[in-house]
Amino acid sequence: MGDVVDITLKRVGAGASIRDFMRVPHITQGSDPYWIAPISLELGPIAVGDGPRLNPKRNPWFQHGEAALWVAECDGKLVGRISAQVDQNHLKLYNDQTGFFGFFECIDDQGVAEALFNAAFGWLRERGMRRCVGPFSFNVNDESGLLIDGFNCPPRMMMGHAQPYYQRLVESAGFTKAVDMRAYLTPMDTALPYKQLKWLKRGLERNPKLAVRSLDPARYDDDLATIMEIYRLGWAENWGSIPMTEAEAKHVANEMKMILLPELVSIATVDGRPAAICLALPDLNEMIHDLKGRLFPFGVFKLLWRILTRRTYVSGTRVLLMGVIPEYKNKPMGSLLALLTVGAVREASLKLRMPICEMSWVLETNIQTCHSIEDIGGRVYKTYRMYERAIPVP
Repeated sequence: MGDVVDITLKRVGAGASIRDFMRVPHITQGSDPYWIAPISLELGPIAVGDGPRLNPKRNPWFQHGEAALWVAECDGKLVGRISAQVDQNHLKLYNDQTGFFGFFECIDDQGVAEALFNAAFGWLRERGMRRCVGPFSFNVNDESGLLIDGFNCPPRMMMGHAQPYYQRLVESAGFTKAVDMRAYLTPMDTALPYKQLKWLKRGLERNPKLAVRSLDPARYDDDLATIMEIYRLGWAENWGSIPMTEAEAKHVANEMKMILLPELVSIATVDGRPAAICLALPDLNEMIHDLKGRLFPFGVFKLLWRILTRRTYVSGTRVLLMGVIPEYKNKPMGSLLALLTVGAVREASLKLRMPICEMSWVLETNIQTCHSIEDIGGRVYKTYRMYERAIPVP
């Protein structure tokens, strides 16, 4: 643990730049071989990474959210960063005077961590917040949770990495566990035991109302709208859920379009009505792991080539969205629909020679989904934690 005494906080836009903010994780995690430096790419309609995420003109979250960003310095050197944010859609839904923190990065020094959290607390308190939850970047529909277990391998796309001491810094600042989220590693070549494959085949044969199909590129927008609606309905009762706005859903659809493969998206229907979805993406982190966050002068050409050849370049996927509409939840039909969609993605993954899949994140309280993934061979290999605490009164 360090012993930094002279700590200076600078707010982005008032003494610090977005570039400073984005540099901090390179300092705190750059020596970790498992950390993957994020990229920032803005080329016309293509917007990927922290730069666009932090840009109010690019990120539709800012249509209903407000955020403040800080960096911490010691002797002119960057030593940490944090965000504080208020999401009006969360407040309308829960009316709980809760604000968020996120983008937390820090050297191993409790004094620096305390200074960062105090800045966030003060800003949230000025806006009437009494409780702080996080980390979110910027809310539950984006990168969420602090890695507390599973440091010995790289994260998949849109999942965070951290240093083991981050947990101590956060908890020593008064935060306690709100809920844990699990990332499952699932080998797709053994993901469905023979008995379940037989059951799926029998279920399809006996129920002509059931069908499963992949995403139709000619109807990309319509199919993505269907997927986001099932996701919204299926996750409405989950911890901290905030429905995406139409603008946010379109933004996510545009982000995914760059790397999505239609056969890795399955939609199950009952009497022609969409009822369940499973969406996996080729792991973008495999494509950027060696770029060290630098796209120029040559990294951008490497990335674009890898995206174009992703069918053969990438070996793993992440199941980003999975859901069943509420009327079939916790019923045999719901289990069958979930297995149908996962089975279709499994088959496509094997044909593409992408045998390893991460299914994440899954709330520890979502017992049915946890058991379903474990039944098909998934094992928890990373755990992320959401924290909460009352905002201290000065």
